Amino acid sequence: MGESHHHRPSLKQQNKPFKSKYASKAAIKRIAKGKTTRSSPKSQPNSPSAAQARQNRRNHAKQVQLQKRQSLVASTRIFNGVDGAPRIVAVVPLSPDAYPSHASRALAEALDVGSEDCPETGVWKIKAERFKTSLQLINLPYRSLYATLDAVKGADYVLFVLSPTTEVDAWGDTLLRALQAQGLPTVVSAIAPNPSLDSKSRPTILKSLLSFMQYFVPSQTRVYDMHAGADRVNAVRALCEGKPEEVRWREGRAWMLGESVEFEERDGRAETSGTMRVTGVVRGAALSANRLIHLPGWGDYQVEKITSAPLPRHSKIGDAGMDIEPTTLAEPDADEVDSLVSSNDPDDMTNEQTWPTEEEMNHPTQNRNSETIPDAKEGTTPRKVKKVPKGWSDYQAAWIVDEDDEEGAEGSGSGSEEDSEEMRDVEVGGEVEGEVDDGEDEMESVMQRSVAFEDMDMADEEEQLQKWRSRNRAEEEKDELQFPDEIDTPLDIPARTRFQRYRGLRSFRTSPWDPYENLPREYARIFQFEDYKRTERNVRRKAEEEVATVHPGVRVTVHLKNVPRDAARLEAGRPFVMFGLLQHEHKMTVLNFTVQRNTEYDGSVRSKDRLVLCVGPRRLHTRPIYSQHTRGGGKGQNNAHKFERYLRHGDTYVATTYGPVVFGKQPCMLLRESEDPEAPHLVAMGTFLNPDTTRIIAKRIVLTGHPFKIHKKTATVRYMFFSADDVQYFAPIQLHTKYGRTGHIKESLGTHGYFKAHFDGPVSQMDTVCMSLYKRVYPRWCEPWTWGSGRAEAHVTGDGDAMEE
Repeated sequence: MGESHHHRPSLKQQNKPFKSKYASKAAIKRIAKGKTTRSSPKSQPNSPSAAQARQNRRNHAKQVQLQKRQSLVASTRIFNGVDGAPRIVAVVPLSPDAYPSHASRALAEALDVGSEDCPETGVWKIKAERFKTSLQLINLPYRSLYATLDAVKGADYVLFVLSPTTEVDAWGDTLLRALQAQGLPTVVSAIAPNPSLDSKSRPTILKSLLSFMQYFVPSQTRVYDMHAGADRVNAVRALCEGKPEEVRWREGRAWMLGESVEFEERDGRAETSGTMRVTGVVRGAALSANRLIHLPGWGDYQVEKITSAPLPRHSKIGDAGMDIEPTTLAEPDADEVDSLVSSNDPDDMTNEQTWPTEEEMNHPTQNRNSETIPDAKEGTTPRKVKKVPKGWSDYQAAWIVDEDDEEGAEGSGSGSEEDSEEMRDVEVGGEVEGEVDDGEDEMESVMQRSVAFEDMDMADEEEQLQKWRSRNRAEEEKDELQFPDEIDTPLDIPARTRFQRYRGLRSFRTSPWDPYENLPREYARIFQFEDYKRTERNVRRKAEEEVATVHPGVRVTVHLKNVPRDAARLEAGRPFVMFGLLQHEHKMTVLNFTVQRNTEYDGSVRSKDRLVLCVGPRRLHTRPIYSQHTRGGGKGQNNAHKFERYLRHGDTYVATTYGPVVFGKQPCMLLRESEDPEAPHLVAMGTFLNPDTTRIIAKRIVLTGHPFKIHKKTATVRYMFFSADDVQYFAPIQLHTKYGRTGHIKESLGTHGYFKAHFDGPVSQMDTVCMSLYKRVYPRWCEPWTWGSGRAEAHVTGDGDAMEE
């Protein structure tokens, strides 16, 4: 019998597991895992616990409200009272027909204050009796960028004056972007009084201007019309009430707007430097007499003393003022005062670096036991015969360009007898054979007839030079973007000599690199922190515990030592703002900034181009170098970062330069000077990163070769080197291809630089063989920015190797 056939069951019965109705105490304790159950107040809204929760929430909200009120009162306390500090308002025009003095007079009319003494540009103080405070208006001129930046640094409010008929031009757009990058306090926008404007078109214009201002300042809710009385009062209320927004980089720093500046002469003698007295109200943090004072555009100076400068009191009987004798509030401590020394003087005897000194570079022949190079022995100089016209001297014959031997042979065979009579033989480098006649006058006449040259105008010459340089830089940047870091091996210089400062790395991210080897001479001048964060905490804690200080809100006179006479000159369109520095903030070190290109700037920005760095209260002439910004700001295993030749749009880069120490996350921006010193180009903006002196910025070059013959994984490569010695020198360095293959040099072939290479996989005929070499690069030393130093400079190639490559 055959086996019986059985169908596979389609349904299979599965009984539920047994579940008890009650669980034991041990099971409940095991499931809870130590948690205690508590009924929620929301589930029982009428329970005592729910009422307690509601009361706790109310108490918490009340405490938060009280803290906010106390903070507002504390921050605005310095503005209250008769001797309160004035609210500093920077009145900034954004159009040529938007006059800041008209807006200031409109504010004075709203406060019922006479406006006859309102200056066109300069500082003007008015009383706001209605709001129990005072305003210190800084009327700034149009197209004065550096003065506007300094005024906004020390202001509590910024009043942007717009024009209802003229649009904001490119300069106004650059100014707004620069102020946005620097950090803006509370902003108020208004249009200047204009009675000729139609009342029907005013709402549309105000709405359009509000949309424009919200692009730069999103917190703006309205634009005030200074022609309307109600808007004037509302604008005054916005300036006189409330708490000004704090600019983050000014936290913990003292600054002061100079109301009067005097230069003290010693014994009646007119000297170039002396003591300068600056009177104003201390703002921000407490002003210390032991710390240095920075004057934008002039440098850092020490404090001699700080004296009180109270306003004259008015007597009850008459209007005559009662002068109060000033008293000394703070004097520097000889043991705690900061020194003006900002950099070290390197000692060549104890310095371990082997770089040549400046004297050796300037006089290389004077450092060899004062021996000059001896003359060559007679008869050792090679002689070369040239064909020159009859009557030419030795000096004229030296300028004839040598031709190739083949061309010379052809020319000598095809020359006629007439040509040979007019030519004579001259030996270069030795004695002259044949007759030498003095025919300079004849030579000059011949050259004038043959070449008609005329000098161009200096303006046309400069314009053509800039066009030629900009075109070449644009082409170089385009080639760099298409073929990054690729260069051609020179034919006349051995590669081992040309690239002797470069090294090969198996892995750029993990290969070890000593950050203290082969450092330049500038590294012996700078300061380095063992722990930057800890030093910053100690400096800020010491500033809070300082004894010789003056609290904010006090009107004082600061006496500064050894200040140039020119710094004491007050100009109408340039406010005098001074800033107190923290300890160590005048010492030079290596600064790193994270920067991004300005989207509106289209010019080429190359490493080591001359730019103006604005960071905090300082401005410096620098030539920064750029490198890649590691994601997350990490250093990696060897703190090595790839050098970038150009600062391009869209990406975030790290700009490295020498400069004074910076504490805190201070904003920065890079400006490029133009022909107009008050209208520079905004190149980039960013934030201070760290003062890391061990950050390795490695410049990469890629030598490329062509796979001439290929047999599976082995290829014969040419055009990477041009001598067998170079192949042997670079043989240990790893190769790679653009298609992802890696390999190494196996052996040299012939004498023209051909070599055989072996790879980890088959190589394509369309592939390119590459070798990466690296060297560490450094920025150039910075220079302080001074008033009047803004000038346009030609685009020069900062890196010497880049010119050769």
